[in-house]
Amino acid sequence: MNNISAKEVRMAERLKKRHRAEKRFRLFGLMAVCVGLVFLAVLFATVLHAGASAFQQTKMRLDIHLAAEDFDVNALSRANYQGIMKRALSDSFPDAKSRQDKRALYKIISSGAAFELHDFVKENPEMIGKTVSLWVTAGDDVDMVVKGVIARTAPVDQRRLSDRQLRWVEALEADGRLELQFNRAFFTSGDSREPELAGIAVAALGSLFSVLVCLALSFPLGVMTAVYLEEFAPRNRWTDFVEININNLAAVPSIVFGLLGLAVFLNIFHLPRSAPFVGGLVLALMTLPTIIIAGRAAIKAVPPSIREAALAVGASPIQAVFHHVLPLAMPGVLTGTIIGTARALGETAPLLMIGMVAFVVDLPDNILSPATALPVQVFLWADSPERAFSERTAAAILVLLLFTIVINLSAVLLRKKYEIRW
Repeated sequence: MNNISAKEVRMAERLKKRHRAEKRFRLFGLMAVCVGLVFLAVLFATVLHAGASAFQQTKMRLDIHLAAEDFDVNALSRANYQGIMKRALSDSFPDAKSRQDKRALYKIISSGAAFELHDFVKENPEMIGKTVSLWVTAGDDVDMVVKGVIARTAPVDQRRLSDRQLRWVEALEADGRLELQFNRAFFTSGDSREPELAGIAVAALGSLFSVLVCLALSFPLGVMTAVYLEEFAPRNRWTDFVEININNLAAVPSIVFGLLGLAVFLNIFHLPRSAPFVGGLVLALMTLPTIIIAGRAAIKAVPPSIREAALAVGASPIQAVFHHVLPLAMPGVLTGTIIGTARALGETAPLLMIGMVAFVVDLPDNILSPATALPVQVFLWADSPERAFSERTAAAILVLLLFTIVINLSAVLLRKKYEIRW
């Protein structure tokens, strides 16, 4: 009895140790999840704090006299809009008389203000000969001061606005002619050397076209490859070699695919540089292994009884796969495809290698037009010295994160909606 009691005591002690170890493991897992969520929250908060101000832009209201002698009705684009803007500024601040003062005065508005006036006159030619009140974009230095990014009490060499320019800005604010408005140009314009005129439209369209080309190529090829390898391919050294290489390709650094695209698509086939079509081809090569691996896992997860039941009622092997197995495996295939696409959306290195780092202003109208991509645009703006590009970099990161979240959320919803538990 004593021996039995001693064994029971030892077993009880071991059981307690095991339970304590399980509790510690669960606690460590919960702590790891909490730490990850904290870091994620800090990341989002930091990027949001840095980039939220980019969704607003400082606008300046000027009273502009559109003198009839300054315009040719048959050639409105030939008018000296820059000179008209300068004249309107000089009329607003008559105390700026010297050449140096006028040069400093003209810097408080953006160089793109003349194009805004051109667009207004083109849309409203009946306003020629009248005085109009027009909101135009202020310069990036004024924008940074108004948003508080640069302190007004900072030394002149740090705020890049002279004391006199600062007094002009304060006078405009006091008169209600300077305010923050929604920065629509950030979503509708292309890249620019001037921060206040730069937008993500070209990059967003370039990413969209590249992802569409990537999906159009990688999804059918990946699904067909997964079906063949899992259902029809004979088990021999050749298929083993192919499977090993597919698994290895999934771990290859993305810049290697960029070098492949540079060597094959540009140097051999002479496809256009900076084109979303080439970017989509490179991203498709990078996404294919992920789709194949996810597709094979999803097909393998379908119970063999489904195939056997289809074959038992007279279906051919191809009918059994495409009418029964593949539809049941499609949720897993789609999930892998979307996750691979989300990874491709955030890639920068392969796109840099094929020239999608070019400075592009005009919006692309097809997959062969020059364009850049959102990750590349973030890379370019992050390397710019102007302070105003810092907030636009963070804002572009927010847009990219939003796209990635939407893509990954769609993968989760698809799995939840179509997933079948056996």
